Amino acid sequence: MEQVLLDLIVALRGSGIRISPSESMDAMRAAALVGYEDRMILQDSLSAALAKSRHEKELFKACFDSYFSFDGFSNPEEESSFPSATNPEAQDSPLTEILLSGDNTRLSISMREAAKKEKLSEIYFFTQKSLYVQRILKGMGLEGLNRDIESLSINGSAPTQQRAGALKKGRELLFEKVKDFVEQQFSLFAASATEEILDKYLKEMKLSNLEQRDFHRMHAIIKRMVKPINDYHSRRRKRAKRGSLDLKATLRENIAYQGLIFKPQWKTKKIDRPDMVVLCDVSRSVETVARFMLLFLYSLNEEVAKISSFIFCSNLVEISHLFDKYDVDEALVRLQKGVGLGLNLGRTDYGQAFRDFKENWLDKVTNKTTVLILGDARNNYGNPETGILSLLHKRGKRVIWLNPESPPFWGTDDSEMKKYLPFCSIARECSSVKHLERVVGFLLRTG
Repeated sequence: MEQVLLDLIVALRGSGIRISPSESMDAMRAAALVGYEDRMILQDSLSAALAKSRHEKELFKACFDSYFSFDGFSNPEEESSFPSATNPEAQDSPLTEILLSGDNTRLSISMREAAKKEKLSEIYFFTQKSLYVQRILKGMGLEGLNRDIESLSINGSAPTQQRAGALKKGRELLFEKVKDFVEQQFSLFAASATEEILDKYLKEMKLSNLEQRDFHRMHAIIKRMVKPINDYHSRRRKRAKRGSLDLKATLRENIAYQGLIFKPQWKTKKIDRPDMVVLCDVSRSVETVARFMLLFLYSLNEEVAKISSFIFCSNLVEISHLFDKYDVDEALVRLQKGVGLGLNLGRTDYGQAFRDFKENWLDKVTNKTTVLILGDARNNYGNPETGILSLLHKRGKRVIWLNPESPPFWGTDDSEMKKYLPFCSIARECSSVKHLERVVGFLLRTG
């Protein structure tokens, strides 16, 4: 029954319910406690463990009812539609015997066992439906049934013809029931698989090739990606049971015991909330990926507790307040066009952007601050102000530069990227979400 519950969780995720591994384990324990005998008790128990909001509880109920719904064989309110012309005979194949006996329960069990053996829960595409129908029918014993029908059809006697006719009708009805069952399972499981495939496709696609319709899905992908940054840094770790002895803390803790060490204390690392400053280029030279960069910036502001956001072209402006005021679509339009922000969309000037930051916001950078720069470093042959980037590198915790261009293009024409590299803790190409994932992983590993 554990596999039944795991398949249900897959179906629930496909319907839009977020379920963590710990919640899956809670559901397993709940099912073990209440059992599977009472449908309503099981439903209420699993709903309490897996559905967190009113909307998710509605989704859960619909998915649960569909997953545990009766198939065409097992519905007690539905009479058997399979003809029973005569009683089964000893030489009949197992499927022939079940059809002629009119045993719907055995038909249902046979179909579900064949579906389980063929791993129907892994169905991905609608083009696989007919394949699974054939495999399940074969697993139920269709070949034996076909042989029996062929053998009976050769015999010219009336009783055998009647028997063959009953089996042919039963075979047609069987095909329809299995087809309906596969359709039902496809609606449950294919959504989750399709979502995973599409997400993987978008992660590997070049950002410059993204279409407008993909941005909402990309927003969800990026939001899930950056959320662990804040979650990880927000934790206050418990004192470790092993590690270096904290002598001062040990002495303080054991004063009451007259210096006898009953409670040794160990050194631990405290993880502070992330402190980030992000500078994002929105000039025409990065026009094809600027929307993605702003989408990433918007997601960071949603998920990271302490972040200051800036955009620049010919000058630099702070836009942190914009993310709280507008939804993602409205915010991205305003940011790209600089609506009401005082942004000058002329020639790209990284030097001026750095000078603006130094003059107005340098105090935002402390020894705990990660400075993240999103841009191609193409400066139209102006002063790159590498000295200011060096200052940010010294004052801050680290400087990370994400460049949408491939490294072979760094330093070509008006690109100042190679001049900036000595002052970057990490500089990476960022032309797909896969590239971005590596940077997020770096942020999590280095704390």
